[in-house]
Amino acid sequence: MTQIQEQARELRKLWGGFQATRVIITANSLNLFDHLEQRMTASGLAKKIKTDRRATEILLDALSGLGLISKKAGNYKNTGTASRLLVSTGRYYQGDIIRHIDVLWDNWSNLEKVVKKGRPYHKTRNHQSFIMGMHNLSVIKAEEIINAINLRGVHTALDLGGGPGTYTMELAKKGIRTTLFDLPETIKIAKKVVRNEGVDRKNIHFKAGEFLADDIGKGYDLILISQVLHMFSEKVNINLLRKCRKALNPKGQLVIQEFPVQENKTSPVSGALFAVNMLVNTEGGRTYSAGDIKRWFSRTGFGSAQKKNIADAVLVSARRA
Repeated sequence: MTQIQEQARELRKLWGGFQATRVIITANSLNLFDHLEQRMTASGLAKKIKTDRRATEILLDALSGLGLISKKAGNYKNTGTASRLLVSTGRYYQGDIIRHIDVLWDNWSNLEKVVKKGRPYHKTRNHQSFIMGMHNLSVIKAEEIINAINLRGVHTALDLGGGPGTYTMELAKKGIRTTLFDLPETIKIAKKVVRNEGVDRKNIHFKAGEFLADDIGKGYDLILISQVLHMFSEKVNINLLRKCRKALNPKGQLVIQEFPVQENKTSPVSGALFAVNMLVNTEGGRTYSAGDIKRWFSRTGFGSAQKKNIADAVLVSARRA
């Protein structure tokens, strides 16, 4: 193979990546994986989910090629990955975040307009899918993230913009009195998540509001801001850090979890692409580096900041000076 052929092949992998994405989104929307815990024919599945037989077979073959379905003698069944992550009754179900990605698909399709005008494109999102999608992502790593935080001397904590309460529950399990602060409609979902997970609520307090405008309380030994700052501009984030400093006890700790991106904002590629997601969906958000966050800490009255890479995230923390 010539160099130009190799380069063209690699480029084709990039521009053709949408195909696998769309196949997975569609299969998830049809709840296809719920039915394939038992081996079935394409015809049998088509009757179950009320789809065209030929189209269903082609979709199943593609999913088999992607490694999510196993095909044997014309029968199909989930692989281990699909059973663990794509069946709706599983604890580590990822279908809600994939459902949210279906909304992002339409938003991203307007990227050219966004780049020309510098303004986001908004399609009304399904709030339930968005918040539960955050739980899908967090439940896989929450214990590891919380264990990476220095909790010595922490008795009270605030999970600011904590969404479904996945991290709130992990803090509460350690005996820390934790307040989950988020929008009223999000708090309703979080209460259901906590109930379904069977976590003792004696250490969990729910506080509904808009954290940029409303009082967030005070007297916290720890404030966790997880995957929130990328939604806002630098100016908004600096003001939020100042607000958090006032809410912390002396020497209280602020921990920020974000998607990793290097100082040049180009790698890892997941971080660079997520910045595009924020361009499409927010007024001023983007991916911020650990260096950016450390500078904000310095400007807002915190002590020396520490960085820790953990799971698929970066934690940046500092104490109230």
